[in-house]
Amino acid sequence: MRIAVVGESLIDFTCTAGLAFVGHEGGALTNTAIAAGRLGQGTGFISQLSNDMFGKRLLQHLQNNFVDTTWVLRSDAPTTLAFVERTPTTNNYAFYMQGTADTQWNPATLPALPDSCRFLHFGSISLLHDPAASRIIDLVKAQRGQRIVMFDPNYRQSLTPDLGSFQAKVLGWSADCNLMKFSDEDAAALAPGKSLADAAALFLTGTDQGPRAVIITRGGAGATLFRHGQAPLEISAPKITVADTIGAGDTFNAGTSTSLLEHGVESVAQLAALPDAAWREVLLFAASAAALNCTREGCNPPNRAELQAMLDAQA
Repeated sequence: MRIAVVGESLIDFTCTAGLAFVGHEGGALTNTAIAAGRLGQGTGFISQLSNDMFGKRLLQHLQNNFVDTTWVLRSDAPTTLAFVERTPTTNNYAFYMQGTADTQWNPATLPALPDSCRFLHFGSISLLHDPAASRIIDLVKAQRGQRIVMFDPNYRQSLTPDLGSFQAKVLGWSADCNLMKFSDEDAAALAPGKSLADAAALFLTGTDQGPRAVIITRGGAGATLFRHGQAPLEISAPKITVADTIGAGDTFNAGTSTSLLEHGVESVAQLAALPDAAWREVLLFAASAAALNCTREGCNPPNRAELQAMLDAQA
């Protein structure tokens, strides 16, 4: 195992017309685990799934996509459900997660990750409901210093009515990560009225507390890397015909950790020392994986061969 992912697992119901919906296995951290597994990295998922019909589908989906489910607990609580309505510029969400299985993840003993595991992903709506939120942070704090911790807040307006409180919490959570990624839409909520550079600067302290690098994705425009005391580094996204943007950011996260591993980055020191040329390759790899995901309905990340074909075509 090279990558561990902790967080929510749910069913996304995507609106096709009126009150007609089509279901897809989802959840930001589930999507990240699936994407990393398809890209060929040994990946383990940490959460709790329901024993209901949806939970069984989610477990099978993870296992069918090469994800180790050793640390997945089971519960009779229901599965979290999310309903998604597309608009020309974004997606609107309605979540049903009161007392659901993944929000109730509360192991008496935290998972002991193997030494081979070099990345831990956390974030998104799994941090909004206790007891799971508190136990996820316990796990993150226990792993900090042992592996690279990547955090994506993945802001959802419908779940965070108190924006000020959420902003403060994100700042606290970011102190326990080494690498942080969020979208330009997230930046507008986390740092209203500020430039992307100023939004990134809120988290780049230049100390051991907080991320060594912040990546801000800009949809079809690409992504920008920010590091303390260094010039921003930008890449453009591949040009595609978009079918759906669900899971794009989650796939980008998996692509980032996968490519960093392929560049030999297994420690925070190596992350901080990575040169610009290598970072460009990492960001292009991640952006290309996200772009391929957006050419399909629902979250449907590419496998390694599909991504390599796109990268070869761009070379």
